[in-house]
Amino acid sequence: MSSTLVLGVETSCDETSVALVRDGREILANIISSQIEIHRRFGGVVPEVASRQHVLAINPLFEEALGAAGVGWADVTAIAATHAPGLMGALLVGLVAAKAAAWSLDIPFIGVHHLAAHIWANVMANPDLDRPFLCLLVSGGHTSLVKVEGPRHFTLLGETIDDAVGEAYDKTARLLGLPYPGGPELDRLAAEGNPKAYKLPRAMLNEPGYQFSLSGLKTAVRRLIEKSAAAGIPVPAADLAASFQAAVVDVLVAKATRAAEAEGLTTLALAGGVAANRGLREALTRRCAERGWRLSLPPLALCTDNAAMIAGLGHELYLEGVRSPLDLPAASRLALPREQ
Repeated sequence: MSSTLVLGVETSCDETSVALVRDGREILANIISSQIEIHRRFGGVVPEVASRQHVLAINPLFEEALGAAGVGWADVTAIAATHAPGLMGALLVGLVAAKAAAWSLDIPFIGVHHLAAHIWANVMANPDLDRPFLCLLVSGGHTSLVKVEGPRHFTLLGETIDDAVGEAYDKTARLLGLPYPGGPELDRLAAEGNPKAYKLPRAMLNEPGYQFSLSGLKTAVRRLIEKSAAAGIPVPAADLAASFQAAVVDVLVAKATRAAEAEGLTTLALAGGVAANRGLREALTRRCAERGWRLSLPPLALCTDNAAMIAGLGHELYLEGVRSPLDLPAASRLALPREQ
């Protein structure tokens, strides 16, 4: 079989990324243009600002990625781009650019589901990963448990009914006065604190099923801070961060364990931006070691939004004969594919 070179495009939120991946695994280039400094002044992502920055960045990133990979447009086999889910304006920038490039080169265009690509980053890093496996998908917008059987076959077992993990981290970080983006800052601060300093709720921990709820935990932190402030008692930020993280991780690990046991799975994977969280990675490592299960932790470069994971999954879809029409729409919300 001849080698394939897929160019990936990712613009679902506030990071513009272009990558070139050979044969689904070999990352020749994975260029990311971050907008963190731009959005920091607002304390969060402003969709219109993000879209405008994507417009400015996308064409230069094409050339930068090709140069870094040492290849030309003529070497590209197919182009894959995120088409859902995400911010609509941001998605459209990358999607239109990818379609235009594929059309001009007369090569296949493949639309990729952003969350499926996050999950597939585990297969890129560990090609021998047994399927089916259970994936805990945690990000700024999603908290889900997914049974993974193939590049187009994902079964959602459970998800959050309110805040996603990353959202809860960012909101709690703001309550603690931490800079944007708050999630990584809270994770670093938690390493310095006592996770047993404050007793915080573990919502739905013992309820049947695999749903999550994090809004109550965030509210408990806010009330604790307000009560302490009213009493003139300072709150040790590191201890509260550690206690918050312990409450989140306890529920995530418990639900993942329960789902794996119920489904008869002995391989777990972690995916999404919050997959970079040290506390969660360490807790899952311990739990899987206790049970003799295999755990897949994607490299940090493949946890946050990036085009390499888009190209990696795009390669698998290309091999399966997937060819997306050039009128494929962007979608702010879209369920994971379930077709075998």
